[in-house]
Amino acid sequence: MESMIRDIKLAPSGHDKINWVKNFMPVMAAVDKEFSVSKPFAGKKMVITLHLEAKTAYMAEIFHHAGAEVAITGSNPLSTQDDVAAALVEDGLHVFAWHDCTPEEYDTFINKALDIKPDFVIDDGGDLVHMLHTKRRELLSGIVGGSEETTTGVHRLRALANEGKLEFPMIAANDAYCKYLFDNRYGTGQSTWDGIMRTTNVVIAGKNVVIAGYGWCGKGGAMRARGLGANVIVTEVDPIKAIEAVFDGFRVMPMDEAAKIGDIFLTLTGDKDVIRKQHFENMKDGAILANSGHFDVEINIPELESLSVSRRTVRKNIEEFKQKDGRKIYLLAEGRLVNLAAGDGHPAEIMDLSFGVQFFSALHLLHHGKEMTKGVHLMPEEINTKIAEIKLKASGIAIDALTPEQKAYLNMA
Repeated sequence: MESMIRDIKLAPSGHDKINWVKNFMPVMAAVDKEFSVSKPFAGKKMVITLHLEAKTAYMAEIFHHAGAEVAITGSNPLSTQDDVAAALVEDGLHVFAWHDCTPEEYDTFINKALDIKPDFVIDDGGDLVHMLHTKRRELLSGIVGGSEETTTGVHRLRALANEGKLEFPMIAANDAYCKYLFDNRYGTGQSTWDGIMRTTNVVIAGKNVVIAGYGWCGKGGAMRARGLGANVIVTEVDPIKAIEAVFDGFRVMPMDEAAKIGDIFLTLTGDKDVIRKQHFENMKDGAILANSGHFDVEINIPELESLSVSRRTVRKNIEEFKQKDGRKIYLLAEGRLVNLAAGDGHPAEIMDLSFGVQFFSALHLLHHGKEMTKGVHLMPEEINTKIAEIKLKASGIAIDALTPEQKAYLNMA
């Protein structure tokens, strides 16, 4: 099977990136050391659709070392790094991705990857599973199971399962403690602001930053914005999350009000049209819009364009929308994931935990998938604990152990 990438000559740079992140991913290093010997996935085929950058590449290589035949595609047109894709091809993986692909190319890449007839899948956002259930149904019977990386993807899976249409077991990797407590909060928080700051080169301190959504990603975005000295405003539709934001010390108000005073707007909801026409009409001159939700629908770009007299790129990853009254509104990274489209994504130490969840989810499916029912499953809690123990040990951190008396007391309670 011939890969589809931008340029194989870029591979040396990609190898450098992959080798760099290996230094900061001790969980995955431990996994690689153990399972490259036992090769539990020998004879199995896996399709991975994730943001194709160095951390993802390292995980894909580990599955390859563990015996799997791996085909990988990108889960976002702007997050694929062409040099990393080339490096994976040199290492013997099937790769179908290049940076800034068209929607048609994006679908073609997923289709080509599925041609290996996978036993297992790893998805990010739900596009891979969607294609399996619509255009590639002939492959469904051969799939043991898979896992999903994101909140948005898990929502799509549960909707499919609720309709009785999900045809194999999927583990909600996103809902594992070792994923969302760290990846969604600390990973999104740091990488999002990295993407915004390296793109705009503006100071964050003193600005009014509007965080749309106070789930785990929103918590991370708000926390890091406050650490940078911003005045943070949270908008929410969930009363409980709104109260939590208040108790965490943030101002909470409707987007209609926040639109009038915000300097930087960041959407992290997983929903559509969070910022739309009525909000654009009231924004300040120079307002900056960014999104860290999975899909580019949280900011209604068609409505923004319809209000504008011109749209132009003023700097890499920054588009200016000039309004009829002369105001300028700036959109980062085409409204796509700003941390990946305009940055390098989550830090390696964070993805070490998330991809540990992915590997052990696949291993669980390898051993138990044929016994599992169709639908969405949580990862067994003991796997979370095992990943955390590996991470602590690698970090040189020790914790207390329960005494026999304490264990007995807890069991009695």
